[in-house]
Amino acid sequence: MLQFIITWLAAAVSLIVTAFIVPGFTIVSFSSAVVGAAVLGLVNAVVKPILVLFTLPLTILTLGLFLLVVNAIALGLVSYLTPGLTIAGFFPAVLGSIVLTIVSGFINQIFAAV
Repeated sequence: MLQFIITWLAAAVSLIVTAFIVPGFTIVSFSSAVVGAAVLGLVNAVVKPILVLFTLPLTILTLGLFLLVVNAIALGLVSYLTPGLTIAGFFPAVLGSIVLTIVSGFINQIFAAV
């Protein structure tokens, strides 16, 4: 249970750092980041596999680059469902998904070492 809470807080911190780095990606408060992290987990668990399945031919055709678009769509859905988390458009969502992946991986490595 403690590992789950640490992972959840790490995702929230990753969202805040991403909002600091990416223009057009804003988070109002830490509570919005915590809710956004929970919604992001649900979207990644439920909606994203369905999107990946439906876009598999296009993903194969683009050698996996279309997964960036799928990640941006998932992040846009998180923005739509989370009050206080705003993404200004498609390109901030794409850049945000890239930065969020890098920052989240880095933060998870730090918490895994502790």
